[in-house]
Amino acid sequence: MSAPEAICIGECMVELSRRGSRYGLRYGGDSFNTAAYMARAGASVAYATALGDDPYSDGILALIRSERVESGLVPRVKGRTPGLYIIETDAKGERSFWYWRDRSPARELFELAEAEPTIAAMAAAKLIYFSGITLSLYSPAGLDRFEAALLAARKEGARIAFDGNFRPRGWGHDLGRARATFARFLVHCDIALPTFDDEQALWGDAAPKDTIGRLSRHGIGEIVVKLGAEGALVAQGGTNLAVPTPHKLIPVDTTAAGDSFNGGYLAGRLAGATPERAALTGHALAGAVIQHRGAIVPKSATKAALKALEA
Repeated sequence: MSAPEAICIGECMVELSRRGSRYGLRYGGDSFNTAAYMARAGASVAYATALGDDPYSDGILALIRSERVESGLVPRVKGRTPGLYIIETDAKGERSFWYWRDRSPARELFELAEAEPTIAAMAAAKLIYFSGITLSLYSPAGLDRFEAALLAARKEGARIAFDGNFRPRGWGHDLGRARATFARFLVHCDIALPTFDDEQALWGDAAPKDTIGRLSRHGIGEIVVKLGAEGALVAQGGTNLAVPTPHKLIPVDTTAAGDSFNGGYLAGRLAGATPERAALTGHALAGAVIQHRGAIVPKSATKAALKALEA
């Protein structure tokens, strides 16, 4: 396996999206979506997860490779199958999710003997990305080993990026456990990419500036609060900068809007772009994504959006 600049960690699942009485089958998952859009924006990125030995796991692995995401950190567990989720989308394009994932092998990634290549790759990477959904997967033992791997990687110079991406069902609606786990890992982060609505739901933040203030107290020096159609608020070096979306779009489906923004932003930062320019790359990708159904949209759509941004 080639050494990637970035590693995204989490779970990719079977995705069923309903249109009337029919369902379309695809694959997705927040951290994988970010990896895919990072790769489309030019970053060298690997995805770390665990899959089963079934045909659907084969499909996920084929998707990872088709997106030019490095797949060498994906052990296969005999007799297991990946998680599944169904997307329900309302008339405004807003979505809700329903999950079946309790036996997903991704939940045990850091408890497997095959975790060692992932831990070694983390120590050699420039950037490691994970989310609150990633944290919701792991057992206490898995969290301990993941935290130790993050600390070792950060000691070697890796920057740690995190999106809270809070989903109450993933935490059994236990806000206290979610808050405690987030706080435990926020102190290891260099970049935070929260969506304000999620932060408000978990922490009760009244305004985006409150989110920035709270995350800053954890020692995070680069914070990008995603504000949906209103754009993003970027905080770095004591300065807050509003970066609005270039165009007001009516979404078809908002699935992976935040994930694709994260992918564009992180790819931009890896390439040396300023936070403002990186946020514009994130907006370009998210704008393309919300015009299509599903998490992973046609490559032609994101290619056109990035080309328009350069022009």
